[in-house]
Amino acid sequence: MIDLFSDTVTRPTPAMRTAMAEAEVGDEQRGEDPTTRRLEQQAAELLGQETSTFLPSATMANQIAIQLFCGPGDEILSAENGHVLNYEAGGAAVHARASMRSIPTWTGIFGCNAVLQRLRHDTPHAPRPRLVVVENTTNAGGGRPWPLDESDGVLRAAQQNGLRTHLDGSRLFNAAVALKEPSARLGRGFDTVTLCLSKGLGCPVGALLAHSRELTPAVRRLKQLMGGAMRQSGILSAAGLYAIEHHVKRLAEDHENARALFEGLDELPQLVVERIPVRTNMVYFEVPDRYSPDQLEKELLDAGVRLSRIHSRRFRAVTHLDIDAAAIDQALQIFRDVCNRL
Repeated sequence: MIDLFSDTVTRPTPAMRTAMAEAEVGDEQRGEDPTTRRLEQQAAELLGQETSTFLPSATMANQIAIQLFCGPGDEILSAENGHVLNYEAGGAAVHARASMRSIPTWTGIFGCNAVLQRLRHDTPHAPRPRLVVVENTTNAGGGRPWPLDESDGVLRAAQQNGLRTHLDGSRLFNAAVALKEPSARLGRGFDTVTLCLSKGLGCPVGALLAHSRELTPAVRRLKQLMGGAMRQSGILSAAGLYAIEHHVKRLAEDHENARALFEGLDELPQLVVERIPVRTNMVYFEVPDRYSPDQLEKELLDAGVRLSRIHSRRFRAVTHLDIDAAAIDQALQIFRDVCNRL
């Protein structure tokens, strides 16, 4: 199976499994796991923050960040297709009792003026804007990395208006590699930063929330409250350390494979492939009305290619650690054969 469903399908490499098996461990809940502590410090430096906290998932990291800054009656600004707004089970309303206000943008990227336009007047009738969430790269926007001038502008607008900022950087290393910028440069200035370890980095589980030392007691309390405290988590943290050391630079290979996939799919008249200025590891395309997306999806799957279906006619293909250039060539041939039968 050539599995382009998501970069979450990656499996730990043999070397990563060895690192996990040999990890030095302790009681993480008591702050005594040395491997976890080492991962948290290294990740903080890479994310431009003072410290970080190891967590089971990036969704938990995002939800803790929201609870740090928002409470009942508060409002969170997010891109209309952002992960925290669409793919976290309404967590902001459940955990923080806060509402969300979408910023119109199909790319997932918005500027400082878009933030200013969505701010409400300070009246007893309106929710209180408290937090701006930036997702980098933008998943539903095509895997786009944020231009630095746009993210810097959003940070300035938020700070000038008393808003806190959270960077949902689940795929931040993809953005850093594509932009040829240090990841710390992309994370610096935000109040909190999420990094997912179980996507392109190839870990079986885990994420980090990077933040100031001042926030550590509150983060640890929310981690405990949400059931995120662990015991001998060094076995999992060792995978994260291995990934940071060995799987970041190689993300460029995933980007190159995505570029090759885009170029091949773009030649097929049966598909409308989305073009973006800077590509990371995603390719989105739509199936025009005159063709059957159901037939395309079924025949591709029967032939050994799995995609993610975003809506009735929009599909996503994601390159990752387990997909090499030969797999892309094979997938493109299968696409050609299937599309010729539509």
